[in-house]
Amino acid sequence: MNHRLFIIVFVLIAFAFGSVAQATNKAGASKFVSDLSNQALGALEANGVPLDQKEKKVRQILSTNFDLNLIGRYVLGAAWRKATADQRSQYQTLFKEFVLRTYSRRFGGYSGQKFVVTGAKPIGKKDILVSTKISRPSGPPILAGWRVREKNGAHKILDVVVAGVSMVVTQRSEFRAVISKQGVGGLIETLRMQVTKFSAQSK
Repeated sequence: MNHRLFIIVFVLIAFAFGSVAQATNKAGASKFVSDLSNQALGALEANGVPLDQKEKKVRQILSTNFDLNLIGRYVLGAAWRKATADQRSQYQTLFKEFVLRTYSRRFGGYSGQKFVVTGAKPIGKKDILVSTKISRPSGPPILAGWRVREKNGAHKILDVVVAGVSMVVTQRSEFRAVISKQGVGGLIETLRMQVTKFSAQSK
């Protein structure tokens, strides 16, 4: 699955859920996304805003509105239970930094997309899956959805689904491949190298 498609949806979702939380129900979630999509697009396409400032804004919103602790545990899969306390701590810290740096840097050049909510339905006992259509200046529309859960009085994003493919499941598969060859320690070092690379590029 093209990471660019995930990035488009990932950041739109973060903006859409960047204000006061509402009850997690179909009507509320759909209205919330629809009302805030224009605000999100306007912020991302603001003229005269330096790229690094856009990336900083994206990073802040992702950090606030995605449940990266829960996502990180799910992505690690069964290896989470086998990992030591120190490994879990290192992994979660590096995973969050990896996600934030990856998506904030890649999304800086965003422009021209149009966002429409097409429906919403309950998924599981606690969540709402909101369906969307994202039109692009070039290429076919992206059919996407996001899984939303209310947690501690605020909405949190748990997953993004693009063309039927889960972003979280995709990342989990990629991590599993690394773990099968190098173990949890190998995955931690891989993430550490990626984060260090990002840090060097930003200087």
